[in-house]
Amino acid sequence: MKIAVACDHGALNLKKAVIAYVESLGHEVVDFGTHTKDSCDYPDYAAPAAEAVANGECERGIVVCSSGIGVSIVANKVPGVRCAHCHDTYCAKYTRLHNDANMIAMGEKVVGEGLMQEIVSLFLNTPFEGGERHERRVAKIKALEEKYYK
Repeated sequence: MKIAVACDHGALNLKKAVIAYVESLGHEVVDFGTHTKDSCDYPDYAAPAAEAVANGECERGIVVCSSGIGVSIVANKVPGVRCAHCHDTYCAKYTRLHNDANMIAMGEKVVGEGLMQEIVSLFLNTPFEGGERHERRVAKIKALEEKYYK
């Protein structure tokens, strides 16, 4: 799988760990930056990563900042992206099973490297469960995008 990854200056260490882990699993990473600890604006990095997922360049995406909140908000502004803010394994698993999330967001000040690995593994390896009720709900999310993003 090709995975889009991005961060701001507050999560450069976590992004580096995410990249190393994702590559160790045999996936390809597209790194959208940032590459330094110089202060920067997270939308400048999270948005291109989300766009790459939305347009099919990447199959999934992982965005990180200090809390994971800002990058998740940005990613979810891109039509076609369903980005879940995940700081535990339960959410990582069920956002794939029930929501067919194609991106996750995490915070460097919230998760350590071991937990990140568990979250990422579940996110990348859990299939969408599908079924009428979950497909209906995802379709309603898509309908909202069509209504508001014209």
